Amino acid sequence: MHAELAAGRWNTFSLATQMGNIGSEVGRALRARAAGDTQREERALDRALELFGFTAADPRRHGSQLREVLRAREVVSDYFIGGNTYHSEPESLDRYFMQFAIAARR
Repeated sequence: MHAELAAGRWNTFSLATQMGNIGSEVGRALRARAAGDTQREERALDRALELFGFTAADPRRHGSQLREVLRAREVVSDYFIGGNTYHSEPESLDRYFMQFAIAARR
């Protein structure tokens, strides 16, 4: 889906920028779910998961950064396609990713 990013451009972004972009897709999926648009929700979630994969594969991500990325992917996946065992709410997911978007803007 993100051919240009897959070609290596994604790895030039900071972690904050990467997570902020992932958060944009998660936000789209949340809004689509609230509107009852399952097709749009699935497409946005697919894009978010693809970006999570790029971030996890980024050679600069190791240790605590990699754990953060993988845990965030786990929570997002649990919310949308799992049993929501973490009891996530749309507002908490938005707040989490918004911090990265704010940091990326600075």
